Order: sequence, then C-alpha cells, then structure tokens
Amino acid sequence: MRVLKSYAELKQWRQRKLNAVSTDHRKLNLFHDELIRETVQMAAENLRGEWGNPPAPFSFFLMGSAGRFEQSVWSDQDHGIIYDSHDNCQAYFLRLGAEISHALTLVGYERCEGGVMASNPLWCQSVHAWKTQITDWLTEASWQSLRHFLTFFDSRVLTGEVHYLNELKNKGFTILQQQPKLYFRLVENVDFIKKGVGVFGQLLPEQHGEKAGRIQLKQTVLFPYVNAMRLLALKERIESPSTLSRFKELRTMYSFVKGFEGDFIQLLEFRLHFRKEAQSYKEVQLIPIDTLSRVHKQELKQLIKRGQKLFSETKTIVEKECSS
Repeated sequence: MRVLKSYAELKQWRQRKLNAVSTDHRKLNLFHDELIRETVQMAAENLRGEWGNPPAPFSFFLMGSAGRFEQSVWSDQDHGIIYDSHDNCQAYFLRLGAEISHALTLVGYERCEGGVMASNPLWCQSVHAWKTQITDWLTEASWQSLRHFLTFFDSRVLTGEVHYLNELKNKGFTILQQQPKLYFRLVENVDFIKKGVGVFGQLLPEQHGEKAGRIQLKQTVLFPYVNAMRLLALKERIESPSTLSRFKELRTMYSFVKGFEGDFIQLLEFRLHFRKEAQSYKEVQLIPIDTLSRVHKQELKQLIKRGQKLFSETKTIVEKECSS
C-alpha cells in the first residue's frame, strides 16, 4: 500500500510514474486525477492541523484541461471551491485554496497565470454566492465575464459534494434558456482562431521570440474543437466537461459532429506522441515544425483545418437557432 507523507514524495511519485502513462491519454489523465486528489487531501490534512476541521461541507473542482480530462504530460492549475454555508467561512476555504495551490506547485503543476485557483476569492465562494456570481457574469455579458463563465463551465468535482457544481451549471443553463441572444456573445468570445495554415497550404508557425518556428497547439489546434463542443453542450444542457463525452452525447442531436470526433481523438494522440518529452507546461503547448516529417506536417494541417471547419459549422448552427 502506498503511503506518502510529504509534497516532495508526491513529486517523486509523479516523476516515477509519468513515463509509464505518457503514451495513453486515458491512463495519463487518470493518473493526474489520482495525483491531484492525493495532493488536495494532504493539503487539507495539513490545514486541519492548524485551522481545525472545515466549517462547512465543500467541493473542490477542476477546470481547464484538467476539468475536461484533457491534460498532457504537463499542466497548469485551474481549480475552485464551493462550500455550503451562508456563514463567513470564506477565510478558511481561501486558506485551504492557498495551501492546495502551494502544494500543487511543489508537486509539479504550475500556478495559473490568470489566477483561476481556489486561493482567489473569485473562485472560492459559497453555493449562494456562486449562483449570484454566475448570474452577474451572464448579466454583465462583457468579454471578461463571459470568459470567466466559459472557464467555469469546463468543470468537474474531484473531491467533495458533486451536486453543488450541478446546481451552479443548471443556474447557467436556465439563464441562457431565458436569454438565447447571449449565445451570440458567447460565440464572439471564442471566435478568434489563430491561423495555423496559410493560403498556400503552408503551416504558419510563430515568427518572433522564443516561440519562433513553433505552432501553438492549444490556441491553434485544440481550442476550435473544445470551443465548438462547449457551445453545443451549453445549448443542450449537457453538464459533462469532457470534449470526448460531449462528442458522444451530441452526435445523436447534431449528426455533423460525428465526422469530427475521430479528428479530436487523433489530435490528442498526436499531442501525446510529439510532446511527451516536453520539460515544462509552456513547452508542451508548442511544437517545433522542423521536428515533423512531411507526413506529420500534413497530419497537423489536416487537424487544424478540421477543427476550424467544426467550429465554423457549429457557429452557423448556434447563431441560426438562437436568432429564430
């Protein structure tokens, strides 16, 4: 039986195990879940020794690639806390969020540059305050507030009460159902797609700085698939955050998505194959095109084009249905 007593031991476990799971997307993400769960539990125990037991039931949830079960060998942190209390418990849970973030950093998960972590009051709130927050995000409907909402929607509970998160997602579904014009704003929010293929069929890598000669996998290749499936999942009240799960649920409602599911699976395998030796989160998101064979360059071009086609068709459907 594995008994780990420190964050350093958790990091060592990560280093020992990662190579064994880095060629299989599902095994890799199951390991990330296990490692993050162990880290969160250790952080909670450490805090309990100083601050006592949690003052209310709570859930710790993941967002971003972790929320979507789409992490590569390296990942940053995107997480939050929901607690069930109207009392002033936020100080305790913010302290818990800070300890979790500190622990995950030591284990090997970089802090989120945008502050999407449970140590931030925006992402650590009571159920009641979270409902107000979601209402405010969708009522304000600014670029930033809608970006926060979309980030929140790619979420799943890792430890604690699952139904808190379900309540919050249903709050969002209800508001969108009452105000379908919001979908136009949501489409606008994710409509910028970084071009990866030029008019002559050539790959378009970054031109300057440390990223020169590299394609940004996340923004250029992955996001069109993720954003398209998220928009349809919101429209159809699908709570699952996984892009693959969304494909499976949506293909019976929108027949055109069936043809793109295989492309997305191929993309996840492509990223694992070519970035499994990456040494940092930043590096895992960039692929030097001079390391690719002619065949693999063609494969990457096709994945880029297919993602853009999926997003374009999704955009047309969402805007048409929400304008009628």
